[in-house]
Amino acid sequence: MEHGRFAADAGGRRAIPRTVWMLGLVSLFMDLSSELIHSLLPIFLVSGLGASVLAVGVIEGVAEATALIVKVFSGAISDFLGRRKGLLLAGYGLAALSKPLFPLAHSVGTVFAARFIDRIGKGIRGAPRDALVADVTPPEIRGAAFGLRQSMDTVGAVLGPALAVVLMLAFTDIRHVLWFAVVPGVVAMALLFWGVREARPGPGEARPFRSPIRWGAARDFGAAYWRVVAIGAVFTLARFSEAFLILRGQDMGLSIAWAPAVLIVMSLFFTVSAYPAGWLSDRVPRTAVLAAGLVLLVLADLALAATGGGVRALLAGAALWGLHMGFSQGILSAMVADTMPPGLKGTAFGIFNLASGVCMLLASVLAGWLWQDWGPSATFLAGAGFAAMALLGLAVPAGRGRAA
Repeated sequence: MEHGRFAADAGGRRAIPRTVWMLGLVSLFMDLSSELIHSLLPIFLVSGLGASVLAVGVIEGVAEATALIVKVFSGAISDFLGRRKGLLLAGYGLAALSKPLFPLAHSVGTVFAARFIDRIGKGIRGAPRDALVADVTPPEIRGAAFGLRQSMDTVGAVLGPALAVVLMLAFTDIRHVLWFAVVPGVVAMALLFWGVREARPGPGEARPFRSPIRWGAARDFGAAYWRVVAIGAVFTLARFSEAFLILRGQDMGLSIAWAPAVLIVMSLFFTVSAYPAGWLSDRVPRTAVLAAGLVLLVLADLALAATGGGVRALLAGAALWGLHMGFSQGILSAMVADTMPPGLKGTAFGIFNLASGVCMLLASVLAGWLWQDWGPSATFLAGAGFAAMALLGLAVPAGRGRAA
């Protein structure tokens, strides 16, 4: 649907709309900016500012949980307005404004504030962006559309750490390198402002505003939707912040300049798998694709927990982690879209992310505590255990809905 109508190519087949492609480009450049920073930030905190690994876990947990929880309100507001682009501009704008704060930081508190602002921006834009993809895409190619946007996002996640490695080898000073993240953030804003078009709301799309955290809202969603929320929450417990992958790389002997290579490997495998996994999920049960992603996560955690595997085990774990992301992130979004009530797209994504946000906070704090008191292997073994729990949850008989 482009401007409220589904588009088809010359052969009459459903074509992925231009809006989805443009949103993918916006995500690409903003992720390039963000991942350039994030690929160096854990080391900057620990080596440059003297933070503990537990502190890194708290900062990452609060930041990522904030992003997910803010999506609750941005999704509900976008449903109320019947428009998405204004919230996208606000969210991406906050993220762009936060970038200069990182190289200017001389304390853990300043980094925390910058991460908090950046993640508020992500929270504001996340649910309306996913809802806009659902608005403009016909159901039969929805998995492919979410997979495409996720793949383009992940291209930025590859380029960001790659650029960080090149710049660190050239300049060696982390603060100097962090300044380069400002430029792609500005490009992302320009693409969003001039390139993304608002979809016309269909009949009954805009609704009176209702707080999505009222208990009464539960009556608007069916059992299939709540099952997806529960699976996503347990899954998030297994997926603590990627900051721990970077710290694991340094722990296993990578230099500061080359530590971001862990994210490059992870993101490359995420990129090449996200779209095919989305395409596959339009043709087989989505739960089967998600189950494959959980198996990949268990294998990734076991590889990263290995103490004698060296750099090969580290890179294998990063590759498996990226594959599991490709087989899960877009799939979970498509499962939410499949089971949500009409007219509550943004709210459905918001509630899903509220549950995931609480679990992300718990997961990252737990990961930091386990690392600090019991060592890196304990962190990844715990992640494998939670992934196995989520896999068992998929075996529970599903209610009605395409997600099953």
